[in-house]
Amino acid sequence: MSILHQPKKKSLTSSPLRTLTLVFCLLFVLYIVSLFVTHTLFDHVWSKSLCTTSFDDVVFGIASSTKGWPKRKNYVQLWWKPQFKGCIFFDKVPDSSNSSDNIPPVCISKDASHFRYTNKYRGGLRSSIRVARVVSETVALNHSNVKWYVFGDDDTIFIPENLVKTLSKYDHNQWYYIGTNSEVWEHNHWLSHEMAFGGAGFAMSYPLAKVFAKVFDSCLVRYPHLYSSDVRIYSCLAELGVLLTHESGFHQYDVEGDIFGLLAAHPLKPLVSLHHLDHAQPIFPNMTTIQGLQHLFKAVKLDPARILQQTVCYDKRYTLTVLISWGYAVQVFDRDVLLPDLLRVQKTFKRLNHEGTARSNLFMFNTKVLPQDECKRPMTFFVENISSSSDRMSSSYKRSINESCLESSQSFLKDVVQIRVFSQKLDLDVLKAPRRQCCDVIASSVGKRLDVAIRECGEEELVFMHA
Repeated sequence: MSILHQPKKKSLTSSPLRTLTLVFCLLFVLYIVSLFVTHTLFDHVWSKSLCTTSFDDVVFGIASSTKGWPKRKNYVQLWWKPQFKGCIFFDKVPDSSNSSDNIPPVCISKDASHFRYTNKYRGGLRSSIRVARVVSETVALNHSNVKWYVFGDDDTIFIPENLVKTLSKYDHNQWYYIGTNSEVWEHNHWLSHEMAFGGAGFAMSYPLAKVFAKVFDSCLVRYPHLYSSDVRIYSCLAELGVLLTHESGFHQYDVEGDIFGLLAAHPLKPLVSLHHLDHAQPIFPNMTTIQGLQHLFKAVKLDPARILQQTVCYDKRYTLTVLISWGYAVQVFDRDVLLPDLLRVQKTFKRLNHEGTARSNLFMFNTKVLPQDECKRPMTFFVENISSSSDRMSSSYKRSINESCLESSQSFLKDVVQIRVFSQKLDLDVLKAPRRQCCDVIASSVGKRLDVAIRECGEEELVFMHA
């Protein structure tokens, strides 16, 4: 029987069609991968560009008056930079003798006398209408490439680097109204807990400010009875359906007297603003108010993100508790103090326009009583000078104490006249959750000088007093 042999078919593996198919599939996969990578990178770059805010993206609107300007221009000169955009609004042309190179361009507010003002409570002022309209008049300046509008008074002191860092947390294409309320509970109860108090400064994103400027005059007609400029702004924003985004780095400081307790217990957020410093005692001993602020700004210029940031460390050998408020003061206790007690605000101040009622002593944070006996208070050291080398900082703090307290002291601290603090420049990533840093008392330093080193905490490290 004969066997028929069929011709062999060519193997597909050796076929040009197979090779072509493989090449096509490979190119298609590479194309899909490249699309994914490109899209991911674009999203990353785009999201970064959305959030990143620089000085060029901000326009300032500052409210002032010719009457108050001579006393307050020094506050503006502390923080204003020539490259900033914006205007300072006056009720009329200021005296040329009060002019200065380092101030914002001068604008004259438009006439607002046609708006009714019927508030007669607690000395309300008609000028609050003019001040409120600074928002819409700043927008009307039509600056280009704007992401944020920032508003404040002529005694609002901004920390510009921390301001733009804080605003970088938010998408400027959305409607944002950012600021803080008062430290005084009664002021918030009277006006609103959801209102940005104007003296602390507040920000509006570009699209919100543009819409607000168009409708604000119509809102003013409905609120002739309101007390202040900021409550008029808040009321119109409420009509637009916008709520306040609270940022605790802004500070209204509706207090008077010694504000050491507030400054030394700053929250774990970048310091953005200060206000009402002309109602407070100078923040450093043996200095005027302006001299004290200029002294503080020496630290601000070197490490703005770290200014006033608290660090706590315990030293077991000498039973010390060290509380650092960087760039301002160091407090040293010759005993162990529980951390939650340390973090309470020392009540060194009283409410502005204190009325002596029970509610006058209610604040928006936990306070602790300041011992009447000075000798029972912690030993306090105020910043003297700061030096830097690359990103490394060395700050020294000089003792400030009633000398009579040293005579009865049994602690070795009575010999310590200076504290030196070593730190790295704080790299502030506002998108990360904040965490307080740690510190160590350097063993070899005890004597007339105490050395402390600030560092990042270990992942599971706890800061606590030693038994």
